[in-house]
Amino acid sequence: MDFDVGGRLRQVRETAGLSQRELARRAGVTNGTISLIEQNRNSPSVSSLRRVLQGVPMTLSEFFSTEDTDLEKITFRHDELLPLTNEIERNNQGAVSFLQVGDSRKYGLQILYETYQPGADTGRTMLQHASNEGGIVISGTIELTVGDSKHILNTGDSYLFDSTLPHRFRNTSKEPCVIVSACTPPYL
Repeated sequence: MDFDVGGRLRQVRETAGLSQRELARRAGVTNGTISLIEQNRNSPSVSSLRRVLQGVPMTLSEFFSTEDTDLEKITFRHDELLPLTNEIERNNQGAVSFLQVGDSRKYGLQILYETYQPGADTGRTMLQHASNEGGIVISGTIELTVGDSKHILNTGDSYLFDSTLPHRFRNTSKEPCVIVSACTPPYL
């Protein structure tokens, strides 16, 4: 199932009553960036799309949600996880996929099943948000940069840090990397 990122962004922008120019100003990007994304001529990175959505404001979870979440649900099968990225970078080398467990807004906790293909990167712009996050590498290897320090994590290794520190995830190996992570409060 393909997700129309450009069409969805246009719908969100128009529902918020914003022109392309106003959304670009609020997000700190060029008007051309918004236009190219809406025409599906630019496939934004996760960090770039998140930055644009902050101009609305809206989380990635809300952006990719196409239906109301059942708030009483307790267990979730793998095919019931909410895709937050729908591999929006699939046309670029190194796709990143984030699948969310349930409705993060209800619990104030975001649990993600993350997949980083070889060469995948959360983006050149370091992520930074008012949360705490942690995770466990289920398989593969990931390079985690937090502030000025880089860490190579392998299967079974874990991390926990204050997300107000600039950070970035990068798969520099030749094998996919799978991570299960949690973040509170939710930021995607």
